[in-house]
Formats: sequence, structure tokens, C-alpha cells
Amino acid sequence: MASKLVAKLFRPRVFTQLASLRSGCMFRGKAAAVEGTRHFSSDPPPEKISRYPIPYRKDLPYDIVELMEEVESKGGFLPNVFKVLSHRPAEFRAFFAYYNELMNKETGRLTKADRELIVVATSIHNKCLYCVVSHSALHRIYSKKPTLSDQVIVNYESAELSPRERAILDFAMAVCRCDTITEQHFQSLEEVGFDHEDAWDIAAIAAFFAMSNRLAHLT
Repeated sequence: MASKLVAKLFRPRVFTQLASLRSGCMFRGKAAAVEGTRHFSSDPPPEKISRYPIPYRKDLPYDIVELMEEVESKGGFLPNVFKVLSHRPAEFRAFFAYYNELMNKETGRLTKADRELIVVATSIHNKCLYCVVSHSALHRIYSKKPTLSDQVIVNYESAELSPRERAILDFAMAVCRCDTITEQHFQSLEEVGFDHEDAWDIAAIAAFFAMSNRLAHLT
């Protein structure tokens, strides 16, 4: 089960690119991988990454350890979010299960790039640097558009978005800002080919990452 989840959640090429980021959003990774150094939850962290304790690997449930080790073996490093959430195993499992359902589902009309762009736009509004940097990198990989996520970070309203991308982000931002959602919001999505289930997906991603953004601020 852990293997199946990891295969959907993460891709080796994604981890390789994210490992080079030095913003503190993801673990150091690439340099450590080159030197043959591997950081597990059982190791003392090289820097303080959370206000909350990072459990030793030997004290964690086996399924969580298995998932962590597989993620690290595929990408060469373990993202900080895994370490921080591991001190609450039940929430760890629920978090990544829901993440997988929202971001890697094969149904609906949203692409992986669309989903990542939603995270970038809403996370910049929520002032979460962790998610902005990591998910803008993912968007660049999936979309093959090297500058669009940067434009969205500066101001999504002036970014060079397609009509469907603009409709997606307008709807996501309305949810993110807690605007009153009206039939006009749904109609704007329908005009570019989306239905009510797609609207649910957009809203759920915006809502899920609002929680994730705030947990990042907390920890």
C-alpha cells in the first residue's frame, strides 16, 4: 500500500529538482545525496525545522517509516513536512491520503499543472513560503511553462493565463478569500468547460492547502 501511495504522490524527477531548492521549503537533499549522507526521522535534524518534536524513526509506526524510507530512496531526501507531521501518526496518514486524492486523481478535467497552480495562487495569498516555492517548482515541471507560476506569485490577475486557467484561479481565490460563492462563480467555470464536480475539486484543493499553509505557520 505504501508503495502504491508513493508512486502516486511523488516522481523521482520532481524530487531531484526540488532537492536543489535552498529556501528552507524542502530538505537539503541533493548535496547530501551526492555525499552519500541520508537523513531519516531518527537522525538529529541539522537545523531546527519545527517548534514540535521530530520523533526518532525507531519510535514511529512501521507503515509511516516504510513510506518515509521509500520517499527518501526515490528522491534522495525527506521533505520536512513528513518529519513534522510524523509526531501525530493518525493525522500523518489522513493528511497524505487526502493529499493523494486531491492532487493525483485521474478523474475530472483538472490537470496536474492546474492543481499545482491553485496551490501556488492560494498559498501566496496565505503567505506560506514553504508551499509557494515547492509547488511552483512542481508546476514548472508539469506545465513546461518556466515563468507562469512566478507571474502568479507576483499577481495572478496580471499573469499570462489562458481563459481556463484564469477561471480556475478566480474560483480558487474566491474560496481562499472566503467570498460568498454564487451561481455566477459556477457559471464562469462552466463557460470554459468545467462542471460542478470540477468546481468541488478546485475548492477542495484551495481549502486543503489553506489548512496546510496554516500548519506550516504554526510549526
